[in-house]
Amino acid sequence: MKEPPQSSCSIPLRYVGPLLINGPSNSYEVTVPLATYETPLWPSVSRGARVTKKAGGITAVVTHDAMARSIAIEAENAKQAAQCVEKLSQQRKQLFSIAESTSHHLQCEELSFRQVGSCIYIRLTGRTGDASGHNMITKGADAMLQWICTTYPELRHISVSGNYCTDKKVSSVNAILGRGKSVVADVLLSNELCRTELRTTPEALSELNTKKNLLGSIINGGVQTANAHFANMLLALYLPTGQDAANIVEGSQGITFAEVRGTDLYFSVSLPNIIVGTIGHGKDLPGPAKALEHLGCGAENSGRLAEIVAATVLCGELSLLAAQTKPGELVRTHISLERGG
Repeated sequence: MKEPPQSSCSIPLRYVGPLLINGPSNSYEVTVPLATYETPLWPSVSRGARVTKKAGGITAVVTHDAMARSIAIEAENAKQAAQCVEKLSQQRKQLFSIAESTSHHLQCEELSFRQVGSCIYIRLTGRTGDASGHNMITKGADAMLQWICTTYPELRHISVSGNYCTDKKVSSVNAILGRGKSVVADVLLSNELCRTELRTTPEALSELNTKKNLLGSIINGGVQTANAHFANMLLALYLPTGQDAANIVEGSQGITFAEVRGTDLYFSVSLPNIIVGTIGHGKDLPGPAKALEHLGCGAENSGRLAEIVAATVLCGELSLLAAQTKPGELVRTHISLERGG
């Protein structure tokens, strides 16, 4: 059989910004690397960065930080399963200790139990330092699973991942409990900035967000999500910084909120499932290492990276929605930028 030709895949990349970000401890400016074939994303995010900087910057805060993995086990019947859940709930500290023994960095926080018939699902969450934590939490969950099956021989192993985690899938549990870093970013834009920089009004943008993102997401059956295009910015930033790009599936689950306050526009994005790390597999490759260094996200600064991700998402979301308040602008812009007119 003839070997397929070998080729390298190079995704166009450009640094855009600067973004002015007001973090919990300090304010900083940063240009962000965006790798994408959708070239209008670059000027769109740049416009969002420009107008938010003039407004005094984007405030970004990490509200929760814990990776999750769920194990699945099975008893003979529902009564036996319920009895085991009660016993395991009382052994929470011991189970945490077993999981934490697998890593110097894992700090367990919570166990959540769900029973379906004779099946038991146990969701373990914990802090994983500055690593995204997939492997770390899985290793801890596996040790916990082995101990449970040894201590309770009446229970049968199903899987180290029972989908109650939930990894690389959209779910209500992740939107409610969070997985990875939960981040909120917001900005207050004056009426003048909306008119001069975004060529729209606070009223028009707020109304569009309600009717497009909120109502539109209800009728399309969206799961705890209401946004225009979080995934565009996430993928473009995940790729050059060495993140697991498949995590944009749950990462794109989030809510855009827009409200007229007086004559100004309050605009925010809430992202409950931002899974990023500054250490671990892929981060030491030349490209990601250079990008992370440029962003000021060294080995101990994954929180800053999550803030940058949320701020970038806000810039792209704001700019796109502003364009969509004016009939025809989105199509004209795409044709002009992608097809040269």
